[in-house]
Amino acid sequence: MFESLGDRLQSAIDKIKGYGKITEDNIAEITREIRLALLEADVNYMVVKEFIASVKEKALGEEVAKSLKPGEVFVKILKDELVDLLGGEKSDLYISGNPSILMLVGLQGSGKTTTIGKLANMLRKKHKKKPLLVACDIYRPAAIDQLKQLGRELNIEVYSEGVKDPVEISMNAIKYAKLNGYDYVLIDTAGRLHIDEQLMTELKNINDNVNPNEILLVLDSMMGQDAINVINGFNSALPLTGAILTKLDGDTRGGAALSIRHLTNIPIKFIGVSEKLDGLEEFYPDRMATRILGMGDIMSMIEKAESVIDEEEAMKAAKKMQKGDFDLDDFLNQMKQIKKLGPLENLIKMIPGAKKMGLNNVQINPKDIAHIEAIILSMTMEERKNPSILKASRKLRIANGSGRSVEEVNRLLKQFEEMKKMMKMMKNGNFKMPF
Repeated sequence: MFESLGDRLQSAIDKIKGYGKITEDNIAEITREIRLALLEADVNYMVVKEFIASVKEKALGEEVAKSLKPGEVFVKILKDELVDLLGGEKSDLYISGNPSILMLVGLQGSGKTTTIGKLANMLRKKHKKKPLLVACDIYRPAAIDQLKQLGRELNIEVYSEGVKDPVEISMNAIKYAKLNGYDYVLIDTAGRLHIDEQLMTELKNINDNVNPNEILLVLDSMMGQDAINVINGFNSALPLTGAILTKLDGDTRGGAALSIRHLTNIPIKFIGVSEKLDGLEEFYPDRMATRILGMGDIMSMIEKAESVIDEEEAMKAAKKMQKGDFDLDDFLNQMKQIKKLGPLENLIKMIPGAKKMGLNNVQINPKDIAHIEAIILSMTMEERKNPSILKASRKLRIANGSGRSVEEVNRLLKQFEEMKKMMKMMKNGNFKMPF
């Protein structure tokens, strides 16, 4: 997401850091590059114009002129302006009542039904409470079946009455939720290929009768500047409280995200970052700005790890590492935990300076991890606990059992031994970073 824009902005930043002082001439050159980068990312022209004017004014101000490192001050200005453009502060969900009611709206093809499942999953994990999904899209073929399938995968109940009046369905669902102790009701409404009077009348009727805490518009981020028209169209009929941008993991220029808040005053509350059912993230303007500028996103990385890794298991593994008792079975368990984090290359991109270290385009083949798992699973428990007993005949049996080569078995054992040596050095305080 935003990779092309990030590359262009980082190139401009590298130039400004090389300047001993900031002048009108070199600022003009840098802001020209930033302007082009934003326009190519499909950011609205008026937004770009105002953004550049503000950056330029602050960059030529007294704070930069007096600074010993004007380039660094300029980067801070650029980051602060990006954060402001993206909405400034994080906008939380307004959750109140018993149950809290969330209504999702959007055009067909925006990913609304999948997103409502992801949101229910996130709310359950974050707040440890009980969500109910409500099927009110009675028009799109298989929309109800799709929501029910998501419910089965997530083990979240779906309330459905088939093809009936969506207003009646939503009202009955809320009664059902109250009787059965549900904390959240998430209403999946109908979409259209375009905004029309019939759609808006139905959505207004649902809103008037259930009075939701949140009305969230689901937007395909690949729409570009058309997203602004869609927001304004829905917002003229409904009191939108926020937007969810989907498909930010795709080949998108990102202009919608950088224009929405400034032009519509509708906050972005969540972003879809993968097709998986845990691929929804809360939107933090400051974290997104640092990602765009290549400064990483350690907080999101930590939160992702905390949400999927078993803390007790991780503590046990850490203690075994410290004692030098870490074996291949522990290694296998740690790999299973790491797999829950999703594609590792996405995590690597969150490391500050990943691009400059050449890590930004690292591709990790999931099959490589699967091959390592297959090799370890082909060992006996005794072999996993004590790899030193693995001689030629055992290695051949393991290779045959896992469908891999003896060379791959040897490579894994060598890497594991090197890792154990490093752990021992760290324990003894003899390990020094190679930079």
